[in-house]
Amino acid sequence: MAGCNRPCTVAFQASDKATYLFGDIDPADDIDALVAFARLYETSANGWTRSGERPPALAGKTLARVPALSSIANADGEIAP
Repeated sequence: MAGCNRPCTVAFQASDKATYLFGDIDPADDIDALVAFARLYETSANGWTRSGERPPALAGKTLARVPALSSIANADGEIAP
């Protein structure tokens, strides 16, 4: 993952939502921004947020945004659309 060289990484992941990975987090300075993002993430339908919606303290700290897996495997193990 992209966080190996970016001390103190934080990820947000939920079912049917995009996953976010933030790095270079300062636990003392960024906690309020992380809580604000958690509230934004919780209320979003699919987890996607625009950079302008995220707290300014997290600008430049987004290491990854991974789309949600929207396909489900059927009983035969095949991926169904």
